[in-house]
Amino acid sequence: MAKFTVTHEINCNAEKFWKLFFDKEFNDKLYREALGFPKYEVLKHEETDRQILHKVHGQPKMNLPGPVAKLLGSNFAYTEEGTFDKATSIWKWKMTPSALADRMRNEGALRIEPVGDHKVRRIADIVIEAKIFGVGGMIESSAEKQLREGWEDSAKFLNKYIAGGG
Repeated sequence: MAKFTVTHEINCNAEKFWKLFFDKEFNDKLYREALGFPKYEVLKHEETDRQILHKVHGQPKMNLPGPVAKLLGSNFAYTEEGTFDKATSIWKWKMTPSALADRMRNEGALRIEPVGDHKVRRIADIVIEAKIFGVGGMIESSAEKQLREGWEDSAKFLNKYIAGGG
């Protein structure tokens, strides 16, 4: 099992960060253009006084070692279900992969901390687990590499988008 944290500074306040985090137009641009997802769609978005429930389906652009790519298949996708707790301002998610869902786990929590008036630190604690004999470790390390790159690319895109007045 791999546990890791990614941290990035985003050039906006908390209100703007969470507004963009759930903005459909922004996310379409982020996932399709910046991250190169062939498919990305919001399946559900429900908001109450206490929380936001959000569910998406995505097919990421993959760059995996041969054995991992063969195991996951060329049309690998995932469904992500998450809950944003308005009281704590923490987003918790769980991803269900299209392949080997009973043997793979990817979940985590995202929070932000203010760093001045117009900047926040985005902190994501992530867990990846692949219970597959012989290749589990390779899948976990490949997934961690892909996720670290994706979070880094998303931070760059987010800051560029904000700087452009988005």
